[in-house]
Amino acid sequence: MSKGKSNNGYLGVTEPISLSGPTEKDVLQTAEVEKYLTDAGLYESQEEAVSREEVLGKLDQAVKSWIKKATRLSGYGEQFVQEANAKIFTFGSYRLGVHGPGADIDTLCVGPRHATRNEYFFRWLHDMLAEMPEVSELHPVPDAHVPVLGFKLNGISIDLLYANLAHVVIPESFRTTLRFIRYWGKRRGVYSNV
Repeated sequence: MSKGKSNNGYLGVTEPISLSGPTEKDVLQTAEVEKYLTDAGLYESQEEAVSREEVLGKLDQAVKSWIKKATRLSGYGEQFVQEANAKIFTFGSYRLGVHGPGADIDTLCVGPRHATRNEYFFRWLHDMLAEMPEVSELHPVPDAHVPVLGFKLNGISIDLLYANLAHVVIPESFRTTLRFIRYWGKRRGVYSNV
């Protein structure tokens, strides 16, 4: 579609095939499929969902503590240390809401430029996680096509990837960060369904 041309308010490139909602038959068939999936144990319990949220909260706290320590050890002043930030983002089946019980959580940690992957992520964050009693099965894979820290936090599997921005401080803007993540993924061949 060329610039300035209206798409009649549709989000896609072409018009939708139909604007009508589901039929009664569609609703019944959807309910049957959902019951089948539930009976097959493909949905996690509310308890497991809450546990995953708590684990992500703990991981977020650990990452924020790690980046402040890394910033301090890099020789930056205390004001800069207080402003230092790293963010975690989920992706994959968990982010899409189609994960099942026991599935891992694919997570990306985005940090500032001074927090390099080899020294800061695979060494200092690894060591910090290793000291946490709730972390088990910690295994770094720094030489993989997509380097990852795999571990369990309170029994929930996490695959943690890392990217550092060219910024000294991670921007608060979600769109800026999301644009970066998409660019980062494309450059490393982990875009789309990968």
